[in-house]
Amino acid sequence: MMLFGAPVSPFVRKVLAYAAEKGIDLPLTPVGLGDPNPEFLAASPFKKMPAFTDGDFKISDSTAIVTYLEAKHPEPVMIPADPANRARVIWFDEFADTILTGAAGPIFFNRIVMPKFMGQEGDLAAAAKAETEALPPVLDYLEGVIPASGFLVGDAFSLADIAVASPFINAEHAGVKPSSAKYPKLTTWIAEMHARPSFSTWIRRERKMLGFG
Repeated sequence: MMLFGAPVSPFVRKVLAYAAEKGIDLPLTPVGLGDPNPEFLAASPFKKMPAFTDGDFKISDSTAIVTYLEAKHPEPVMIPADPANRARVIWFDEFADTILTGAAGPIFFNRIVMPKFMGQEGDLAAAAKAETEALPPVLDYLEGVIPASGFLVGDAFSLADIAVASPFINAEHAGVKPSSAKYPKLTTWIAEMHARPSFSTWIRRERKMLGFG
C-alpha cells in the first residue's frame, strides 16, 4: 500500500491518522502541487490529494480511501455499523471536508501555502475575513454538539473525530486557535485529539517542515 500527497493537507493527514489508529502500515510518498509523479497521476487523474494504491487497486479522495481500508481492516471500528451512528460519522466526515475546510481553508492557503510553497504574497484580507466571518459559525456549531463522552459520535473514537480534528491543525499552523473562554468544550476536544500519537507525530513533523521549530 502507498499513500500519495502532502502531509500538510488536512485530507492526507486524515488518512494518515486513520491508518495509525488502525495500526495499518501506510507509507507516504510526498507529492506537491502539479507533481508529475506517474504513480500519483495513475491513482488520481485529476491531481487531487490524497491518492492511494494497494497492488492493482488505485483510488483518490480521502473518504474513498478510508472506506476501502475500513472494509479491509474492520478492527478497531472507526465507521460504526449502527445506522444512526454510521450516518453521523459520515456527516461529520463530510462536514470536515467541505464546511470546516471551506471556512478555514483560505486562512491556511493565504498565510502558509502562498508564501511558503508558491513564493507569492497571500491575500491576507481574505484570510482575515475567513477568520472573522466564515469560521465562527462553524466553531459555534461544534461547541454545541460535542457530547459529554468527548467523542463526536457515541462513546467511542471514530472517523468523525479524525476528520474534524485534522483541519484544526492547519488553522493552528496559520495562527488561529478557538478561544477557550468562548469555546471551552471545543478547545478541550481539539487538545485531546491532537495529543493522540496518530496526530501529534505528524504535527511535530509539519511544524519542523514549515520552519516553526
